[in-house]
Amino acid sequence: MSLVKKFATVGGATLGSRIFGFARETLMAAALGTGPMADVFYAAFRFPNLFRRLFAEGAFNAAFVPLFAKEIEANGTDGAKRFSEEVFGVLFSVLLLITIVMELAMPLLVRFVIAPGFADDPDKFSITIRMAAVMFPYLMCMSLTAMMSGMLNSLHHFFAAAIAPVFLNVVMIGALFYALHTGADPLTTAWYLSFGVLAAGVLQLAVVYVGVLAAGMSIGFRFPKMTPNVKRLLILAVPAAVTGGITQINQLIGQAIASSREGAIAALQYADRIYQLPLGVVGVAVGVVLLPELARALKGGNLREAGNLQNRSIEFVLFLTIPAAFALWILSDEIIRVLYERGAFHQENTAVVGSILAIYGIGLPAFVLIKALQPGFYAREDTKTPMRFSAIAVATNCATALTLFPYMGAPGIAVAEATAGWISTVLLFTTLLRRGHLTWEWALAKRTVLLIVAAAVMGAAIVFLKQHFAPSLASGAPVLTKVGTLGLLIAIAMLVYFAAAFLIGGANLGMIRRNLNRKPAPAKDPQG
Repeated sequence: MSLVKKFATVGGATLGSRIFGFARETLMAAALGTGPMADVFYAAFRFPNLFRRLFAEGAFNAAFVPLFAKEIEANGTDGAKRFSEEVFGVLFSVLLLITIVMELAMPLLVRFVIAPGFADDPDKFSITIRMAAVMFPYLMCMSLTAMMSGMLNSLHHFFAAAIAPVFLNVVMIGALFYALHTGADPLTTAWYLSFGVLAAGVLQLAVVYVGVLAAGMSIGFRFPKMTPNVKRLLILAVPAAVTGGITQINQLIGQAIASSREGAIAALQYADRIYQLPLGVVGVAVGVVLLPELARALKGGNLREAGNLQNRSIEFVLFLTIPAAFALWILSDEIIRVLYERGAFHQENTAVVGSILAIYGIGLPAFVLIKALQPGFYAREDTKTPMRFSAIAVATNCATALTLFPYMGAPGIAVAEATAGWISTVLLFTTLLRRGHLTWEWALAKRTVLLIVAAAVMGAAIVFLKQHFAPSLASGAPVLTKVGTLGLLIAIAMLVYFAAAFLIGGANLGMIRRNLNRKPAPAKDPQG
């Protein structure tokens, strides 16, 4: 199966999850708006959700997949099964201990980490503590889910792991429908959602476990023991968790700063959901698929093949994210208006969330490129170098957010996150290039410039058409009219971009064929 077809398998399943996520956020905007209960729920959910993204979107896989692949190659399926059971025993025990400690320390976590700004409001502070305590076991479920997802990805069974997140959104949508149907108040709605998160974690774990069984593997519980393989995994996993979660760590910092202003946390979350669509569909798909592919090529000594895989992934990312960045910048208000502006979500909310989304658009290519560049380190079992770069990015984000928030509000936090993303991307790219793990291609550099030109042409077309369609996209227009008009505008923009990209040479049939029909290198690289 080609690289792009594997991207499509994971990306397609992730797209389904993101579509359900949009439905969930639309219902939440209608039910909670950007009011105090929205802030409370999102603040309480951010902490366990941080770990979901850390583990489920590649950080645990960064350490687990290369070692699991090595076990399969060295000791076959039996060795890989033994290694998985050793890891499961230690992971389950550690997670259980962490969960107990965190539950007991939740008041301190909320006061100093999750939402320091709530400390002055006893009601918000108390509710946040209780909701975070209900949702925190989600971490345990998702960490075990991530381990089994790593097994499935290593065995080239991508779909079950990619589809599992859909169930979180399905359960939460069910809770929201029930709340709206019964006329529940915001506090009751937030409680329904909190218990829905916990139930969804158990369901996702069950889905991937069935997938592992279907792939011909099984996992039994072993008494936790620090074997050499488990020690190696932990040495790799801790830096990888920090590095893989750079975007989420920056968001957690932003949330802590934003908690001092009512509505800011919810505004950041609503904008985050939009840009998570291209980030999830492209970035997560590339990260999940590329790591085992690179590990396989390097274990086989095919260094040329590994370099080609890395460059084709970058090419694929740029081809899709550059136009998405332009579109998010220009259409931010219209997108927010169509998706969220109803019920408790007003025009004033649209202006704030739209400005945040536009800034996230600028950072989108960086956020996705990080997913394509990190596997170049992880496949070589180097997780410390990206961690150092993450530390620089986090420091930059924190300093920038603290500087800009008093003047710009929530958009200042978005500026800080986008800046940190680009700094991390530049550091990862230049280091891979300097070490010879990434091959500079002038043809790829030229195509990148031409893709920017094509996206600018598309942007000009969007600006012109947006003025023409303004009455149909206005706040007072019927919902179906706004949805249809926005869909038409996006479809025209895509046609303009692809036509311009192919006409000026930013993309060509040869590029498409390279990605669709990529085959492994026939022999080992002489340097290997």
